[in-house]
Amino acid sequence: MSVDTVLQRATPSRRAALPGQLLGILSDGAAVGLLALSLWLITRSGAQPPILHLTFAIVGVRALAIGRAAFRYVERLSSHDAALHQLSKLRASTFTALVPRVPGAIESSRRGEILATFVDDVDQLQDHPLRVRQPLIVSITVTALTVAIIAIASPLGAAILAGVLVVALIVGATLSKRIAGRSDRELAGARSALTDALLDRFGSASVLAAFGALGAQRERIQAAEARLARVQLTRTRAAGLTGAIVALGAGLSSVAILLAVAPGAGASFSVPVFAAIVVVPAAVFDVFAQVFAALTARRTVEKSAERVAQLTAGELPPEIPVDADDADATDDVVPSAAPGIPLVEVADLSIAHPGSEPVISGLSFTLRPAELLVITGDSGSGKSTLALGLCRFLEYGGSYRLGGVEAREFSGAGVRSFVGLCEQQPHLFNTDLRQNLKFAKEDATDEELLAALERVGLGEWVRERGGLDASVGERGALVSGGQMQRISLARVILADFPVVILDEPTAGVDKLVADRLLRDLLGAIADDRAVILITHTEVPAGIPISARIAL
Repeated sequence: MSVDTVLQRATPSRRAALPGQLLGILSDGAAVGLLALSLWLITRSGAQPPILHLTFAIVGVRALAIGRAAFRYVERLSSHDAALHQLSKLRASTFTALVPRVPGAIESSRRGEILATFVDDVDQLQDHPLRVRQPLIVSITVTALTVAIIAIASPLGAAILAGVLVVALIVGATLSKRIAGRSDRELAGARSALTDALLDRFGSASVLAAFGALGAQRERIQAAEARLARVQLTRTRAAGLTGAIVALGAGLSSVAILLAVAPGAGASFSVPVFAAIVVVPAAVFDVFAQVFAALTARRTVEKSAERVAQLTAGELPPEIPVDADDADATDDVVPSAAPGIPLVEVADLSIAHPGSEPVISGLSFTLRPAELLVITGDSGSGKSTLALGLCRFLEYGGSYRLGGVEAREFSGAGVRSFVGLCEQQPHLFNTDLRQNLKFAKEDATDEELLAALERVGLGEWVRERGGLDASVGERGALVSGGQMQRISLARVILADFPVVILDEPTAGVDKLVADRLLRDLLGAIADDRAVILITHTEVPAGIPISARIAL
């Protein structure tokens, strides 16, 4: 995605945005009309005409006062509904673009930078329709219409107002850019630095405390916070300066119109009309002030769009599959198990991480239903890299066929619907056990969830914890390593993968517990499923192994 593409995806369609824009024009137009008509009414009333001559103005003032608030309220509902609806689509498309870049393509970026881009910068893009496009369209339209209406009564007054508006725009935009331009560029960097420091503080609190580094981390957080406050203060000063320019422009234009147009009052136009012309600049500049705010917001939005584009639109390294997780491929073709055809066929397979030499090379094997393939090797030999390649998180060389079809013929999501991975360190979300299982099968009933947990040997444990409502804690802090692996396998059972990869399921577990855990895990998998066991330890005696490969 380019910057223009990112901004386009953040912008609602014309049909969705048009009601808000029209309502905004009506609201700001009512504000200008209210001030002009009110002063006309006050001035005209001084001549004590018959009350019937003022009835239309009295009714008009009431209508404009009510309309200004009513139109603004409805405009906010309409414009924000359209922008937030579009923002949800943008979040989804941004997330989809990030998925194939993990792992490998964005490992050079800090966690805080990635999180700030996905959260803060994407959220900032809602300002494009709300605080850039719409204010510019509304303010310019209302200002132009007001100048045109004034020109009907006094071309000189309209020319003075237009001239002061142009000068104020040039001066205000130039000074704002010069003062706040640098801070606009630094804002996202300051936010990401603070987010990164906070993530390190809370995510590594125990390690920092053990080595007495909490004080240094607090200083880092304070420095990042001070930098962010300094940037925001500079932007606030720029906003105050443009506000002063708006007020000065309104006063100067009113004085200039008063001095230049006064000689024609009573001759070319009536005194009440003259009074309205003199006071209108105050309302017009109040509306025109949105232009300065929109220009400031535009710089921030463009920088956010640039960072989103850099993170999501950079060319993928050749080691990352380009077809991974296409969100539009909802009815994508997926692999299938055909009778007599191996589930997995690998020939001369090679896999590499981005920017490095192949970690896996020349690997060949065949795997059929009910077979167990054991992959062994020392740490760093490429066992986990193999798992990432088989799940299509990394590109491969050679041949890798699923159900007799080359894996490249399927999207990454299609491959991962056929090949399931139990990671070495499975992630558990900070919620209850039910929600940690249901994302593997959204429509699963509680009975199905409990049955899966029973198969992996957690039935009694779940009952002791109070059932599926039991919390697992942040990153599974309330469960042991073995229980975490069993929960991960329960997910695999619910998803019903034909091929299951167990990546170091007994890592960090002592030998006696590891043997029992491995027997339970393998015994929980259906007999007609193919299993790839990645381990650096010996497999317990009695477990039938179809093939063994040492990396």
